[in-house]
Amino acid sequence: MGVTLTENAARHVRHELDKRGHGEGLRVGTKKSGCTGFAYVVDYADDVTSDDHVFESFGVKVVVDDASLHQIDGMTIDFVKTNLLNEGFEFINPNVKDTCGCGESFSV
Repeated sequence: MGVTLTENAARHVRHELDKRGHGEGLRVGTKKSGCTGFAYVVDYADDVTSDDHVFESFGVKVVVDDASLHQIDGMTIDFVKTNLLNEGFEFINPNVKDTCGCGESFSV
C-alpha cells in the first residue's frame, strides 16, 4: 500500500525542497508519545538508508523507516490551509484506532 501525498502536499514539499536546495523527499515516521501511544514525525529526507521504504507521489518521494511502516501503511498526507495563519500537513491514516483528546497522539 505505502504512504501517499495528495497533489497539494506534493507541491508544498517540492517547493520546500527547492528552497532548501537539497533533499531526497519527505521523511515520515512515528515515535512513542502522548497519552494514546504514537505521534507523527515529519522532516525532509537528506538520505535514504537500507531500512527505509520509498514511495512516490506526483514526482515527490516519501521515505518511511521500517519500524514506522506498519503504523502508517496506507496513509495519505495532505497539506491544508485552515486560514491565513494556519497551515500544515493533515494525516489520513486508516490504521488509527483511537486519538487523544488534544489530537496530538494516536494508537493503532
